[in-house]
Amino acid sequence: MNNSPYVRLPVSVRAIMLKVLTALVPGILTYVWFFGAAVLVQIALAAVTALAGEALMLGLRGKPIGVFLTDGSALVTACLIGLTFPPLAPWWLTVSMTLFAIVIVKHLYGGLGQNPFNPAMAAFAVAILAFPALMSQWPAVDVPDAPDATGFAAQMRVVFQSQPPQDGLTMATPLDTLRTQLHTAQTHATVDNVAGTHAAFGQIGGKGWEWIALAYLLGGLWLLREGVISWHMPTAFLAALALAAGAASLASPDNYAGPLFHLASGGAMLGAFFILTDPVSSPVTPRGKLIFAAGAGLLVWIIRTFGAYPDAVAFATLLMNLCVPLIDMHSQPPVFGRKNGNDKR
Repeated sequence: MNNSPYVRLPVSVRAIMLKVLTALVPGILTYVWFFGAAVLVQIALAAVTALAGEALMLGLRGKPIGVFLTDGSALVTACLIGLTFPPLAPWWLTVSMTLFAIVIVKHLYGGLGQNPFNPAMAAFAVAILAFPALMSQWPAVDVPDAPDATGFAAQMRVVFQSQPPQDGLTMATPLDTLRTQLHTAQTHATVDNVAGTHAAFGQIGGKGWEWIALAYLLGGLWLLREGVISWHMPTAFLAALALAAGAASLASPDNYAGPLFHLASGGAMLGAFFILTDPVSSPVTPRGKLIFAAGAGLLVWIIRTFGAYPDAVAFATLLMNLCVPLIDMHSQPPVFGRKNGNDKR
């Protein structure tokens, strides 16, 4: 009988990753409905690259390729990259950043279970710091004057760089639009008049984004029901983000968006249920999970409101990843018979 942990461990990992991928399906389908099928191409590019990079590194490290390649972890990373990168990002950016996530962030730290940072969020952070213009190529929603501009063929010409983005094909995200309008020289800009006059905004959040957020929420609740994740991190993250946004909005409603806008825009729901809950790069104790996620929620609001980047889930996640060893150290329950690590005697 083969008792190698390299054969037995991935069985449970594979089941968990399959459930995570299943829970992402409602969000992916909603994403396609509002922004077009380019996101599927981005996910496919990331998936093929992730599997190739995983196989390469497993071979170089002398690990069983077939077992680890089918555990699903690389595909989850690929899906998160495909969903957080702009659908109109050039193909080489998605491919290179996926390789960075798998080769550098995951395998150079020891592979599955050893990486201190979320690989997909590390890739996103590097991409937006190095290529900010390319990471802002988000498809426009509802373009009545150019109905063919957001078609699949037009999107593919941008992704594979046979032509630059056309007018009407791209637009800024709601978070970026609001931040820019409120922080520029437009002294009379308020949250209400920006949201009420710009095509990027829907009823409570970004147009299309509010429905995508709802789809992620439904998928996340299913993960909770299946016992794949616990309630601690989604609850603490969303509560901290909502409380910070709510307090600021109450104090100055003209200058700060309310909690519903923050929860229904950008990657808040994706982060709460699918990113922060990564079991490798997050704390292991219930109290630690609450501290970790609440800190991430507060950081998301701070960076969104005062920082230079419109969405902040990736940066908040990575900053809190740095704190995980300290959080775990100070959130462990006391060992019976000991106090502060020493004998009571």
